[in-house]
Amino acid sequence: MTGKHYSAGLILILGTIKSQLSGPLTGRPLFDAVLQSSCISVKYLFQNLMKTWNWLFLVVLFCGCAKVVSVERMPEITLGEPSFFPTIEAHTGAAIAGGNRVEILLNGDETFPLMLRDIRAAKTTITFAQYLYEGGSLAREFAQAFAERCRTGVKAEILLDSHGSSKIPAELIALMRDAGCHVEYFRRVEAPAVIFPWKLLQYNYRSHRRILVIDGRVGFTGGYGINDTWRGDGRTAEHWRDTNARIEGPVVKFLQAAFAESWLETTGVVLGGEGYFPRPEPAGKVLAQIVSSSPAGGSFQNYLLFLLSIQSARKSILITNPYFIPDGVMTEALLKAAGRGVRVIVLVPGKIDSRLTYTVSRGHYGPLLLGGVEIFEYQPALMHAKTMAVDGIWATIGSTNFDNRSFALNQELNLTVYDAALARRLEEIFQEDLKYSRKITYEEWDSRSIFERIFDLFAFPVKEQL
Repeated sequence: MTGKHYSAGLILILGTIKSQLSGPLTGRPLFDAVLQSSCISVKYLFQNLMKTWNWLFLVVLFCGCAKVVSVERMPEITLGEPSFFPTIEAHTGAAIAGGNRVEILLNGDETFPLMLRDIRAAKTTITFAQYLYEGGSLAREFAQAFAERCRTGVKAEILLDSHGSSKIPAELIALMRDAGCHVEYFRRVEAPAVIFPWKLLQYNYRSHRRILVIDGRVGFTGGYGINDTWRGDGRTAEHWRDTNARIEGPVVKFLQAAFAESWLETTGVVLGGEGYFPRPEPAGKVLAQIVSSSPAGGSFQNYLLFLLSIQSARKSILITNPYFIPDGVMTEALLKAAGRGVRVIVLVPGKIDSRLTYTVSRGHYGPLLLGGVEIFEYQPALMHAKTMAVDGIWATIGSTNFDNRSFALNQELNLTVYDAALARRLEEIFQEDLKYSRKITYEEWDSRSIFERIFDLFAFPVKEQL
């Protein structure tokens, strides 16, 4: 999630509604829908609602806050011991499946050519869920690839988050729909939400998942967005650094299941059959699982995945994340890990697209630095990768940020692998990224400006939205 969308959270969603409540009523999609099904007196209703907008904004902002499940005590488990797999499976609701092949893809240079190649080779179905899809040459290339396949009879279900993808050009939507692709928006703001303000609360729960599945057999996930910002090698300004994965094997059906869950909520259509869920066939030797969380439905699987993994570490924890705002339980887990001799290193952006998020994140550095956690800030470009490697044998790649919004508000999805070769590969990537990063000391953190301290202090009302 980009900081421009991310740090605003509910604020930007409500801002969108507010724009519908000001200025001329005609020519706005929200009001067009209302006026077609209601009398002109509705106009005066909305004008009166403007008088209480500030009150409504505050109520929805604070009512829209959410927290993860309360954790008072953690089990004593160790990565690699017999009880580790069953414990992880029980608390994430995700089966660990063998027989998979996983390829780690760095940045747009390695990711998008393979995604487009596999889309163009689709024979029966394409399912695609994306938080951020905007304009530009990459966006057009994807839209054209989807459209070309749909013209040949391939079924394509495309699900865009209505907040994160609000800037996609209408012509690209038309291109795909005219070709026969089924394009929908996840939790779109509609007229009844303005008449009944409590309905706005559901729009604070976004789909941040990245899913692409081809013919039910090949899948992609990670942190990528469909925007030219993600092109490049991640080492130059304005071209973000990200880590993604291509997947083959039995675990792809769980990636498809996560898409089917969101598609059912949006459209009422149940996906199934050979084109979507073919008989699983082994493609490699990697043990893997797809952990998807839907906090709006009361599930916090990725929070527990991260927490249990940190708890189980005995040698090393390498975290890369663009939005690192751990809660008290996560902070304590990281400090306990460092206290028992685990080397804990956190890599975050040195450059980010949200001053608010950056400042709030830095506010958490102090206790971690004093407790032995090492923190680095990546310098060349915005670090957007969301990965963690533990003890050189466990690793996760996905959409989940290390903050309350990902753990308690958004639908998220992570690929987890239990494979020494892939974990070592992520460790190598991590060490290479550190060469382009600056280490933060406690002394530097403690000498930050008075402006930054005050900014962090008064950011508390929106921290749960971050």
